[in-house]
Amino acid sequence: MATIRGTIVVDKERCKGCGVCVASCPCGVLELSVEVNSKGYPVARMAHPDTCTGCASCAVICPDSVIAVYRQKFE
Repeated sequence: MATIRGTIVVDKERCKGCGVCVASCPCGVLELSVEVNSKGYPVARMAHPDTCTGCASCAVICPDSVIAVYRQKFE
């Protein structure tokens, strides 16, 4: 049976570090990093990338639409 893994790409300069995506992730993949962007906001990142299913909850809930989700099937 094929497994589907996801990954996200965050537009770091547009992320304002609100944490809504972190709270909405059903798999607990995301966290706010200690890295900050040029505006001083912490940036969302994948803390546990192996558990991402690519459900896109983070991208849907993001108020600034700075998250792109990609899914890949592995045989």
